[in-house]
Amino acid sequence: MPGRWSRRSFIRSTTAATAGTALGLGAAGPLAQAAGDPGHDPDPWARADAIAARVRAPRFPRRFFPVTRFGARGDGVTDCTSAFRRAVRACTRSGGGHVVVPPGRYLTGPIHLADNVDLHLVREATVAFSQDPNDYLPAVFTRWEGTELFNYSPLIYAFGARNVAVTGAGTLDGQADNAHWWPWKGNPDYGWRPGDPHQAAARTRLQAMAEQGVPVAQRVFGDGGYLRPSFIQPYRCRNVLVEGVRIVNSPMWEIHPVLSRGVLVRGVSVRTHGPNNDGCNPESCRDVVIRGCEFDTGDDCIAVKSGRNADGRRVNVPSERIVVEDCDFRAGHGGVTVGSEMSGGVREVYARNLRMSSPDLDTALRFKTNSVRGGFIHDFHARDITVGTVGQSAIVIDFYYEEGPGHGFNPDVRSITVENLTVDHAQRALALRGYPDAPVRDVTLSNVDFRRTEVASVVENVEDLVLREVYENGVPMTGSR
Repeated sequence: MPGRWSRRSFIRSTTAATAGTALGLGAAGPLAQAAGDPGHDPDPWARADAIAARVRAPRFPRRFFPVTRFGARGDGVTDCTSAFRRAVRACTRSGGGHVVVPPGRYLTGPIHLADNVDLHLVREATVAFSQDPNDYLPAVFTRWEGTELFNYSPLIYAFGARNVAVTGAGTLDGQADNAHWWPWKGNPDYGWRPGDPHQAAARTRLQAMAEQGVPVAQRVFGDGGYLRPSFIQPYRCRNVLVEGVRIVNSPMWEIHPVLSRGVLVRGVSVRTHGPNNDGCNPESCRDVVIRGCEFDTGDDCIAVKSGRNADGRRVNVPSERIVVEDCDFRAGHGGVTVGSEMSGGVREVYARNLRMSSPDLDTALRFKTNSVRGGFIHDFHARDITVGTVGQSAIVIDFYYEEGPGHGFNPDVRSITVENLTVDHAQRALALRGYPDAPVRDVTLSNVDFRRTEVASVVENVEDLVLREVYENGVPMTGSR
């Protein structure tokens, strides 16, 4: 199958190397070498403009491969998995082009993309993914909550590909619900009942294997593990476009580029409220633009990540040079989030011209980590953000997320700026909590208006908190802290 990264080929390619270094993307690889350029423009927004200009959509030859030509039927019943596979193979072997999904509802298993392939859905087209987990086997090389393993294939997957896209005005329907995929979370709110299988045992086993340094080739899950796959995952890809499509009913994370470079997510609508239904999670990626999207999710709308705990430190590739602009956020845990799987570090994130509002959106800007994750967040800049209602705190920096302090890998969070932010209503304005021995540093708020809050802010172990023209309930929040 085009794009499949099998366990056999993985073992063959890694012999004495780790997964991160095998393809030149580990600590010494090209992504890690992208650490902040000391000669770059001191104006963060000029840097954001440069990233936005640099990340462009891949171009594809004007060759078209309708899946119906390869045996697909849009009746919602016929299994079109083989038809999609044949269309992708024909497209890439011809030098690239567009695999076109005409009007109709097409039932399929996973779709694996390859070099120079655009999967294009016309407006009346729906690709409905199988609800049978066995259809997503054999297991492929992937990341699950920041840890590398072999697991169920993502619904749309590409490995090591250049110039890949998912575009159009159609719908991608993961068909997850309280009877399929979601109960594996182990939460009664999503269909799980006592005695039903769920992910907890496999999740614990995977984390233990990573902490013990078990080679990735031996971390084989899938059948019996109950670890849900991501929806769209380009892994170690270059020049990726996800544009225009509507994404609903995902098993887990929606758009999850990993160790990829040059990723453009544009004009996408994500509307899915299952467990861990994050909207877009770039992980250990460089040069990413998320533009003009709508997020209405069951978890963080956008979450920038870089691997979890020991495995994140082993791969050791940060996420960096990420621009989020002109997006709308509705329900979710956080609007723009960094963490919690951020052990490889995050730098240079720029968020601008955003609109957020929902009582079911907990937080506008959210940073979550702890002393197990470690890692760093440097140079996060946000401006021109309008927030209607959020259910909890408007801005959160939380070093006490899950495991909290005392585990030996204190995070380093500094250089956070927020300007031109208005919040109509939040429970509290700020919840900023560092550690006494690892404070949050250099947080600057400028021209910010928290128009109505209910309880006082929490600021603990924060050095150099600067407030300029910041108001809460009509009263200036003056001075530095």
